[in-house]
Amino acid sequence: MTKSVRFRLMIFMLFMVSQVVHAEQQIRCLPKEREALLQFKAAVVDRYGMLSSWTTPDCCQWQGIRCSNLTAHILSLHLPGEYPNFIQTGYISGEIHESLIKLPQLEYLNLSSNGFGYKKIAEFFGSIRNLKYLDLSSCQFGGEIPSQLGSLSHLKYLNLAWNDLEGSIPRQFGNLSQLQHLDLRNNMFFLNIPSQLGNLTKLEQLCLGCTLGKGMKIEDGGQWLSNLLSLTHLCLDYVSNLNTSHTLLQVIAKLPELRKLSLAASSLSDHFILSSKHSKFNFSTSLSVLHLNDNTFTSPMVFQWVSNITSNLVELDLSNNHLEGSISSHFDMLMHSLRHLDLSYNYLEWVSNITSNLVELDLSRNHLEGSTSSDFGLRMNSLRHLDLSGNNFKPRDLKSFINICTLHSLYLFENNFIEGLPSIIGNLSSRGCVRHSLQELDLSWNQITGTLSDISVFSSLKSLFLNENQLSGRIHEGVKLPSTLEDFSINSNSFEGGIPKSFGNACSLLSLDMGDNSLSVELPMIISHLSGCARYSLQELYLSMNQINGTLPDFSTFTSLKRLYLSKNMLNGEIPKDIQFPPKLEELYISSNSLKGVLSDYHFTNMSKLHDLDLSDNSFALTFTENWVSSFQLFTIKLRSCKLGPTFPKWLQAQNNFFYIDISKAAISDIVPKWFWAKLSVQQVMTMNISYNNLRDCWRQLNSLVYLDLSHNNFSGKIPMSMGSLLDLQALLLRNNNLVEGIPFSLRNCTELVMLDISENKLSGSIPDWIGTKENLKILSLGKNQLSGSLPIEVCCLINIQVVDLSINNLSGKIPKCIKNFTSMVQTTSSIYGGRHSYSYKYGVTETVGTYNLKELLTWKDLSHNHLSGEIPKGTQLQSFNKSSYEDNLDLCGPPLEKCIEDGFAQEPNVEVDEDEYSFFNNDFFISMAIGFTLSPSRTILLRDFSIQAR
Repeated sequence: MTKSVRFRLMIFMLFMVSQVVHAEQQIRCLPKEREALLQFKAAVVDRYGMLSSWTTPDCCQWQGIRCSNLTAHILSLHLPGEYPNFIQTGYISGEIHESLIKLPQLEYLNLSSNGFGYKKIAEFFGSIRNLKYLDLSSCQFGGEIPSQLGSLSHLKYLNLAWNDLEGSIPRQFGNLSQLQHLDLRNNMFFLNIPSQLGNLTKLEQLCLGCTLGKGMKIEDGGQWLSNLLSLTHLCLDYVSNLNTSHTLLQVIAKLPELRKLSLAASSLSDHFILSSKHSKFNFSTSLSVLHLNDNTFTSPMVFQWVSNITSNLVELDLSNNHLEGSISSHFDMLMHSLRHLDLSYNYLEWVSNITSNLVELDLSRNHLEGSTSSDFGLRMNSLRHLDLSGNNFKPRDLKSFINICTLHSLYLFENNFIEGLPSIIGNLSSRGCVRHSLQELDLSWNQITGTLSDISVFSSLKSLFLNENQLSGRIHEGVKLPSTLEDFSINSNSFEGGIPKSFGNACSLLSLDMGDNSLSVELPMIISHLSGCARYSLQELYLSMNQINGTLPDFSTFTSLKRLYLSKNMLNGEIPKDIQFPPKLEELYISSNSLKGVLSDYHFTNMSKLHDLDLSDNSFALTFTENWVSSFQLFTIKLRSCKLGPTFPKWLQAQNNFFYIDISKAAISDIVPKWFWAKLSVQQVMTMNISYNNLRDCWRQLNSLVYLDLSHNNFSGKIPMSMGSLLDLQALLLRNNNLVEGIPFSLRNCTELVMLDISENKLSGSIPDWIGTKENLKILSLGKNQLSGSLPIEVCCLINIQVVDLSINNLSGKIPKCIKNFTSMVQTTSSIYGGRHSYSYKYGVTETVGTYNLKELLTWKDLSHNHLSGEIPKGTQLQSFNKSSYEDNLDLCGPPLEKCIEDGFAQEPNVEVDEDEYSFFNNDFFISMAIGFTLSPSRTILLRDFSIQAR
């Protein structure tokens, strides 16, 4: 080929490429399809701006949209959220509009991890005919699966896992002949698994586990599974008849391509193993992952059974069974191939002779008391991750791990370490190679004493956790951190003084947590000591709950800082007018100090990343220019005791993402503007506290609220019927307003109520009998009203009630005898759960409440200052209350009052009292509760610091 020809060919190719590029630049999505997307956008609630790019003319350039280069039809809609962990990208909620039907070429639709509020999956999804991929997992969908989804003949991938779907799996799913992936895990199905799923011969992954107690059953002995010859992943968790059907397991064992099998929570036990001895079967050599967690195996014979039916197992999960005693040689035959072994949450006491190529071993939450062999580490020559937390190991056992040269992670939290930290570090680092390989070490929740020693000997360490120990004293300047350290947490100890300068030279440090100690130097000194190279890397600084004093320094040189926690210290002084916070800051918590001064627009300049703000319980005044619009969008707004008034803060109008707002005690004297109520109804606000202001006469329906505190304002009129639509409401506080007439019947719909305080108003009428339907109710305060009539017998159904205040009303008649059966008033413990650990408090209420001790609080009931009559029902609880609980009921008798007499009732002396004296929620009363509410298998809300407070 001549140079001239080659040159012409090159020019032609460049021309063609330019035409293609030009054509692509000219593509605009079809107008009808753009309109369909805008209808979809209008129907959803986009609190976090996931659809913020959906404004330009070319919808093919919008976030989450992919179009065909040839036809411009929309092919893909990819909008996964991060519900409920929405800090990074957020999620959408609201309604899914049927306009998606107008996207005829749509092949891919992913709306997973968004929050659609337990609505049903719409039937119109079955009309998006060209769909090949549909992911609606973790979306809060409820109800039954629409059978119309069985019409999607091109569908290859269907994921509806982690919702609250119920009923049965549609038999029409058997028509999805192209389906390769079907995931329905963690729903609430309770009927038989349809045999029509056996028609899905191209299926490669099938997960059908549910969370309902009864579980599902497999029809016809599971023979339909034998048709699924392409199956590589099979999940049958919570299948209730698996433990009675050896035939079913034989069918599964014959699947030739099966690589992963999960039979968790299927009631498998030792009895199943013994009864299957005569059922000869072996799984395919392809099986490499087997999950048998959450069953009831007790004997180590399960290892022998597994080794008999498998030959190339790489991963075995037997966590959360009832395995007990010792295991040594029982699983030797497995070890030649096994790499991942999980035996956590059992009752094992002894583990030895582990000669294997394990990479990951989890023995946490057992009853182990140390290794039986000093050469443990020499034989574990491939181990990278070892979890021994929640056992009874002692510091001397650390010598067993010093020769595991591959070990990266060692978890030993919640053991029995009671020695000094220098000795423990010495046992782990004095000899052997683990000091060079270890990257993560967790020694939290032990009883380690002494002060912090030099840990730079761990040359590869990235994470060190020493939380919740008994470490104390000053951290000396000679203490050095490893140059590789990224996360360092020593919170909840008793360290004193300040932070050494050497910490500021940890150039890789990302997170430093020294909260809940006794640090007592000035904050500017701490910041100065951290101003080495660490100021460029540090992203998280937690110093709350210390005794740090001084004023706020300038943090602007900490250019990477995202989270700053300084709450509950002794910071004081005026905030400087020219101080600025780091531009990347996302969370700022400086509540409960003694800071004062004016915060203006300038202080929040360039803080576009901020989403959590807590300035509560200081003496700040927030003064912004009239038309100031912040560059940030807050999720959490905590401004209690900050001066925001006298007018309602207008800058909140531009805040579109908050779900928690506390602007109580903010010196606001105004009518709540309409835009605020409208915002609450759209944004799914869960917690709102605007108490202790001077707000007047404006009520609105507040969708999605869980906690509502409007106490200590000047609201008047009736309690609106619309409050009955707050179906998720768990705490309603309307105390000390000017509310009149009766308790509305609509509140009966608020079935989740745990706390109801409508005391100190002018409510009249009788106590409604529907109050007895509130099975979750723990605190009921109706005191200081004008309620009349008798106590309804239905109050005896309040099985969880702990505090009742009906004092200073006009109630009459006898006390129902069944009240003596209030069992929750004599219980001793209740638990709350959060994160990795569980914490137990008595009733979740603090040990002391004002002048009341715990015992008084938990057995407290006030019926004083009414017109009750007759004998107080005999029962241990009722007689144990103080006389003041029944004061000023002239015709009431019986212990603890005077005995009843045949010819009449003995009367207590008519003593002149201050009406506040016997009110449970009196003037300086503060209640703090930590209650865990389980709303459904797919969403759990943990609410802390419920407060009822009067001044």
